[in-house]
Amino acid sequence: MSLLNDLTGAPPGLPPHALLLRLAAIGAVLAGTTCGFAYVGGWLSPGALTPARVIDRFEQVNGPHPGFRRNHAKGLCVEGRFAASGAGAALSKAGLFAAGRVTPVAGRLALAGGQPYAADAEATVRSLALRFTLPDGEEWRTGMNDIPVFPVRTPEAFYEQLLAAKPDLATGKPDPARLNGFFAAHPESAKAAALIKARTVTAGFADSTYRSLNAFRLVAADGRDTPVRFAFVPERAPSPETAGQAVQQDKNYLFDALAAELRQDALRWHLVATLGRPGDPTADATQPWPADRETADLGTLALTGSTPEAPGNCRDVNFDPLVLPLGIAPSDDPLLSARSAAYSQSFTRRAGEDKTPSAVAGAPPHGAAL
Repeated sequence: MSLLNDLTGAPPGLPPHALLLRLAAIGAVLAGTTCGFAYVGGWLSPGALTPARVIDRFEQVNGPHPGFRRNHAKGLCVEGRFAASGAGAALSKAGLFAAGRVTPVAGRLALAGGQPYAADAEATVRSLALRFTLPDGEEWRTGMNDIPVFPVRTPEAFYEQLLAAKPDLATGKPDPARLNGFFAAHPESAKAAALIKARTVTAGFADSTYRSLNAFRLVAADGRDTPVRFAFVPERAPSPETAGQAVQQDKNYLFDALAAELRQDALRWHLVATLGRPGDPTADATQPWPADRETADLGTLALTGSTPEAPGNCRDVNFDPLVLPLGIAPSDDPLLSARSAAYSQSFTRRAGEDKTPSAVAGAPPHGAAL
């Protein structure tokens, strides 16, 4: 029985039936662990929506682009700092919001979609992803978009919408019947799409407002819990994109303009938290909150430079929205955990793939030699 003793870690001299019981217990633990991994991986529930299936759908819609993010594939790294105003200290115990605190920030401005070499376009959603590095080792990672609401309410609807909005090869536009069928099944998405379409598209990245869309919770030192939606609001007055900009021949005109502006001076946004009230939807990102809600200006983001994506910079950061410091907590929005899981799957895939250069050349940081 020495082999059984070795396998089970049982002391010598244990009766055979006890050895067999111990081995059976170990087998049960292993089987349970294996089933747990199988369940998470979707092997025991092939019809379930898993992170892998979401990323597979992105690849189905956009084609293979190894080494790039499966969404927001075209982007430019940025760097800067966040100076807290102190207004957030009463709402959150996060050190990030303490009066006078200046936190280094690294991030990425990007365009939505899985085509890393697509030409910049007026209607393409713009995004701002940031990584705040706090001195105590904590981080806040966030990704925000320049649209007023999110187009879907649930992960399942997002998965369906990806295919419904896939451009037809002949027309370059989604199939109307397929898209109308999706909206008929998801009337909340039809309302959200109308709000998104009605938004003012600004001249560039620098005068766009970026919103968290998902709700979060600010947790104060005394335990008070406040639902919020975040937004980065530009100091620069927004100006609508002109017809001339929209027909630019330069396929990277939005990114080129951003890099050129950062060579001249810093660009600034205010981090504004909209404070929710009881009854405001925290689990439905398709619904806007009432316009009369109280807001708090938590501080100023200053971006001071840009660099092309490369090893070790923003290219290799997973901007997981659930990487949060103490004092910021997730809401009950189901999209948050789905985003976190899908981002992880995308990061894992591209981490093991060969990288090709970004389409965006970028520019040296403000003040650097050209």
